[in-house]
Amino acid sequence: MKRRPYAGTDCRKALNIQDLARIARRRLPHFVFEYLEGGADDERTLRHNQAVFDDYLFEPRTLTRVGPRDLSTTLLGKRHALPLVIGPTGYNGMLTRNGDLKLAAAASGANIPFVLSNVATTSLEDIAAIEGLNAWMQIYFYRDRDYVRKLVERCQTAGYETLVVTTDSAIYGNREWDLRNFRKPMQPTLRNLVHLLTRPGWIADVLIPDGMPTFKNLGDLLPPGKQSVQGASAVIGQQLDPTLNWDDIAWLRDRWPGKLIVKGILSPAEAERAAALGVDAVVLSNHGGRQLDHACSPLDVLPEARERVGERCQLFVDSGFRQGTEVVKALALGADAIWLGRATLYGLAAGGQAGVEHALEILQREIDRTIGLLGVDRIADLEASALVSRRG
Repeated sequence: MKRRPYAGTDCRKALNIQDLARIARRRLPHFVFEYLEGGADDERTLRHNQAVFDDYLFEPRTLTRVGPRDLSTTLLGKRHALPLVIGPTGYNGMLTRNGDLKLAAAASGANIPFVLSNVATTSLEDIAAIEGLNAWMQIYFYRDRDYVRKLVERCQTAGYETLVVTTDSAIYGNREWDLRNFRKPMQPTLRNLVHLLTRPGWIADVLIPDGMPTFKNLGDLLPPGKQSVQGASAVIGQQLDPTLNWDDIAWLRDRWPGKLIVKGILSPAEAERAAALGVDAVVLSNHGGRQLDHACSPLDVLPEARERVGERCQLFVDSGFRQGTEVVKALALGADAIWLGRATLYGLAAGGQAGVEHALEILQREIDRTIGLLGVDRIADLEASALVSRRG
């Protein structure tokens, strides 16, 4: 019998991440939920990100002495309570007021890293000021390299120790839901505006009294008259640099004295090259299915990538994670940690900071229960032998 989905609105009663997604759908305007939920083109990558987990089944050791489970792990030299990272997601102020701050506060409380997006609606300085938070900053490479240089210097001044450069967005993906929902950048169609009137709670939270939130870390990239959301959206698309290549990563490595993470790689050969360049970690990612349709999943390439990079750098994965069982499968295949996108955003949209905290608690319980049932009491002891591949 299939589980009955939760039909209420109290995020604290959600039993799983999908329950939080249903609450988020009921709270958000249609065009905002599709912004959160949608993928590129026919969304085949989006669907594959979920289907790939079925390629692996667990093979538990039931007569192994299992004590209290230890879910902690070391990420870039720092000990954290869970093998999870809240990854960079843009424009979170559209889900709830001060969305980035709420995500970061929840990450701090859970003792896991938080990655602020370059296109966040909260300044990087405000995030860096959160006590006890291990804050990482994500950047894009724009055509204006002077802006990139100044942004890197700004991160250093604010006290960030880790930069994340995203490589899979140099050419913007084709998101058809975006074209259908908006007449112009960030200007919803009449149908969506009518639906918006059915979400007074969201209007009061997000739009009153200041209107749509604005980007806080784009600074000099935006010319005069382009400071609005509509103007910024157009400029960002024009500024993303399709010539991004290994020379740019080397340029950044030379200028950034802290930890450097390269995000958006799917080729094991590229992961190996990044490790050879001296990056501290690689994130295997297909951008949550929002960029290249028909792309492989990080899980498709994770074992080979792990073999190629060895221990020269840490290896993270994202894209499609909704359950603790899925997290455990990736860890067993060689990932050092899993970066969360939609899973914690559903919690944010469903209940603000409390919703994010509840999402992390759900995942923590699921991970703890899963490794215990496998006969493992430490994350560090997970191995591929805990899995049976259905790929033949």
